[in-house]
Amino acid sequence: MSILRRREPSGDLVSLRSAVDRLLEESFIQPFGMLEGFTTTLPAVDMYETGDAIMVKAALPGVKPENVEITTVGNTLTIKGETKEEAENKQGDYFYQEQRYGSFCRSFTLPTDIKADKAQAEFENGVLTLTLPKAEEAKRKSIKIKSK
Repeated sequence: MSILRRREPSGDLVSLRSAVDRLLEESFIQPFGMLEGFTTTLPAVDMYETGDAIMVKAALPGVKPENVEITTVGNTLTIKGETKEEAENKQGDYFYQEQRYGSFCRSFTLPTDIKADKAQAEFENGVLTLTLPKAEEAKRKSIKIKSK
C-alpha cells in the first residue's frame, strides 16, 4: 500500500528562493565561489582620494612593467597585463601548481574626472602605483561667506 501525499506548490518556491539566494551569495559575496580551489588572477587594487588626485595601487607580483598596459577613456581606468611562465618544468610532475599565468584585465569607474595627460605610473616591488590628478572642476573648492 502506498501513501499519497498532497503536493505543496509553496515548497517548490522555497527551494527556488534558497537556490537563487545561494547563487547570489556565491556570485557577489564570494566571487568564484562555485569554483572551489580556484584562485583568481585578477590583481588586488586599492583606490583612494587625496586633495588633488585619485591614487590607485595594484598588486602585480611576478608581472614585468613592460607587460602592463594602463588606459583611460572618460572616467574609466583599465589595467591589463600578462604573466608568463619562465620555463616549463621538465624535471618531474607537479604536486602543487598554485601560481597562475596568463592575462588579466580590470576596469574601474573613477569617482571624478582626471587629467589623463598628467597621470603618473610607478612600479616598485610588484606594486603598481598610479597618481591620477583631478581635473580642476573636480577639485574641492571652499566658498567664503560674506557677512553684511
